Amino acid sequence: MTMESHAPVRIRDLVFYYLRLGALGFGGPVALCAQMEKELVQERRWLSKEEMRDGVAVCQSLPGPLAIQVGIFISYLRGGFWGAWAGGWAFILPNFIIVSALGALYVHFSGLPILTAIFYGVSPAVIALILHSCYRLAKLGMEDWLQWIIAAACFAITVAVRAEVAPLFMAAGIIGILYYGSLFRRRSPSPSLTAMSAGAGIGKVAGLPILGKLLFFFLKAGSLTFGSGLVIVPFLEKGLVQNTGWLNEREFLVAVAIGMISPGPVVITATFVGYLVAGFWGATVSTIGIFLPSFLLVLLVAPILVRHRAQPNVQGFVKGAYAAAIGTILGAAVLLGKIAIGDWLTALIAATSLIVLFRWKVSNPMLVAATAIVGIIAFPILRPAWVFVK
Repeated sequence: MTMESHAPVRIRDLVFYYLRLGALGFGGPVALCAQMEKELVQERRWLSKEEMRDGVAVCQSLPGPLAIQVGIFISYLRGGFWGAWAGGWAFILPNFIIVSALGALYVHFSGLPILTAIFYGVSPAVIALILHSCYRLAKLGMEDWLQWIIAAACFAITVAVRAEVAPLFMAAGIIGILYYGSLFRRRSPSPSLTAMSAGAGIGKVAGLPILGKLLFFFLKAGSLTFGSGLVIVPFLEKGLVQNTGWLNEREFLVAVAIGMISPGPVVITATFVGYLVAGFWGATVSTIGIFLPSFLLVLLVAPILVRHRAQPNVQGFVKGAYAAAIGTILGAAVLLGKIAIGDWLTALIAATSLIVLFRWKVSNPMLVAATAIVGIIAFPILRPAWVFVK
């Protein structure tokens, strides 16, 4: 691959740029990548269009939050190894501070009726946000009948048994290699498959202190968010609610809502979860766990994918895993919808939110603020059986 040469960028400049982007970066991964293209290619001329295009394409082929990985990739191109670490963590830091503060406020005020009222209105809007994001992802990457079959199968399995995501992604990726790739003409597995297998191999760790358990759990989760940060939702629901009991179902729904309305990637949900489970240090180790695989994948696997991403096996795995992402996200929406939608008003909020998202360009924070107001007004009147389990 031939790229236009650009001068190195000082690490300090990378840090300042990504601190600002991390603090103000609402709109999801596509919007953040578009903003980086506008500011870094057109305005600052830190990199060429070809470098930006290759960065997005390579990071889409890796598990992990797209915008963060593109930021790490760009920081690596312009600032080298240490620039990648500095720029990437600078991108994450503002969101970590915001979500940790929200976690502290939630823990302190969780008994107040107004907080229950707010999330009564917000929770069905979160379901609408998940469905709308899934629709956009499907339009972007679903290309043929096999991908839709894979998505349907993963949807059914997720709803039926709340299956952990890793086996579904591995199976879907292998199907993709068999159908789209040239498995029998190659001896070595694709780099994406190797990376995914490594993440899937991180099992449950018994006998560790709670911080160690959080770290290993989110290392595994950070290796499996393939296709979109929303893929983490069914995985976390199984691990945090069913397996460990660290959160109840309504607390988990609150965590997802926080991840969707804060700047940066949805996987910042991990920070909020960590704070609920083990305070500030829980938030810290959970954040490190969820994002560390992104740094390792970009720095170790991305250079290989830059050379080999056009090969059929790599593309086949990506197509299969992407379809699995769509199915599991829809399955997660159904499972969470059963918690969030319990009466006529929450059903109406969800339906109205979905219509608004499809017809108008409404930001996530604006939609959440509007539905929070609805919850504050309606909850004291209706007094539904919608309470947080302490």
